[in-house]
Amino acid sequence: MTNDRYQSPLSERYASKEMQYIFSPDKKFCTWRRLWIALAETEKELGLNISDEQIEELKAHADDINYDVAKEREKQVRHDVMSHVYAYGQQCPKAKGIIHLGATSCYVGDNTDIILMSEALELVRKKLVNVIAELARFAGEYKNLPTLAFTHFQPAQPTTVGKRASLWLQEFEMDLEDLEYVKGSLKLLGSKGTTGTQASFLELFDGNQELIDKIDPMIAAKMGFEACYPVSGQTYSRKVDTRVLNVLAGIAASAHKMSNDIRLLQHLKEVEEPFEKSQIGSSAMAYKRNPMRSERIASLSRYVMIDALNPAVTSATQWFERTLDDSANKRLSVPEGFLAVDGILDLCLNVVDGLVVYPKVIEKRLMSELPFMATENIMMDAVKAGGDRQELHERIRELSMEAGRNVKEKGLDNNLLELIAAEPAFGLSLDELKKTMEPSKYVGRSALQVEAYLEKVIRPLLEKNQDILGVKSEINV
Repeated sequence: MTNDRYQSPLSERYASKEMQYIFSPDKKFCTWRRLWIALAETEKELGLNISDEQIEELKAHADDINYDVAKEREKQVRHDVMSHVYAYGQQCPKAKGIIHLGATSCYVGDNTDIILMSEALELVRKKLVNVIAELARFAGEYKNLPTLAFTHFQPAQPTTVGKRASLWLQEFEMDLEDLEYVKGSLKLLGSKGTTGTQASFLELFDGNQELIDKIDPMIAAKMGFEACYPVSGQTYSRKVDTRVLNVLAGIAASAHKMSNDIRLLQHLKEVEEPFEKSQIGSSAMAYKRNPMRSERIASLSRYVMIDALNPAVTSATQWFERTLDDSANKRLSVPEGFLAVDGILDLCLNVVDGLVVYPKVIEKRLMSELPFMATENIMMDAVKAGGDRQELHERIRELSMEAGRNVKEKGLDNNLLELIAAEPAFGLSLDELKKTMEPSKYVGRSALQVEAYLEKVIRPLLEKNQDILGVKSEINV
């Protein structure tokens, strides 16, 4: 490694080796050669004068790419595809004349992009399923633990720790649905020529329409796809990239929301992300335990959400059958979107797997607010004992305001129960009031909702994906 030029943080710090390989030169150019072999085989099978010896020569050099020759040639011709056609031909002198026969550059470029995105989506899917599994475990473990819920980040009716986690879980599950739909819809470009008309194949096959119709399906099958897009210009529609990056942006949005909640909960000292024994939280404040992994999730997620604009704008601004202003942008936006999401999901796996919950802190905060939330139940009990509902409502409002002032202005504990007990109109002792302060009475159907969601939706999903469970993430920094 050299330290005198830019290094991408995505490869140096965040993305896994598996995702980096998918977008590596080796993977790209080996895929180009596989596509050239598939094209030659298809043309031979459909009757063109291509020999078994030529095919075998191409296969013999499918993986040993002579990069030095290709790079030197590109300096001369300024064309990456033709440089690699030349380099491949240098290794395969017998097959040299039939490499790339009838095809245009997008045959290798665009088909490879689809193949790489499909494989990258599968790796994202694998990690996303494992994040879902970890969150499901966490939600199930804490489905009964009452906690203070917030609307507008103001105290609201209690929920449970597991129910809150199920909200994160459901968003990731929605992302998985989107991913599987988009991945399942991906098709190859096939080989349609310079403007998508297959004119070159009309010439090669003497106008035999029946043979030409077989080319794309045969290439797709050889490359592991069910079909090719039925129509295209020179390229596949750049809307495909938009759909794929929108899936990644959706995952990023879900991760960002969860990481924000965890950061806020860590501030409240209720939940904490993993913190290693020798980890330093601050260079100046040695006592600090900063939620740096959740912060990194948020940071990378914002990058991915904004990155999704690149293919959208590129798709919108393509001219007619193609322009080349997509190329440089695609080389950056698509791989980097995947590398960043890969890093995000590794961080999510690490954080959720090691989340620490502090029940005593959760209980203390909940109990400090619960008297306010219990006032409706207290009022109903007093009405059942013969009180006037309207009068009691006004009085409890006044006492709540007084207790609130004691907390905010005087720094005292919440004394609403004592104030109500001292009010004859309610006819309730302090002991009777304290008996109503059982948090589980106020969480509604939280635990049942979590269990039903896990049972009906998540467990079947995980059973279907058992073969890819058990992934553990490795965080570089």
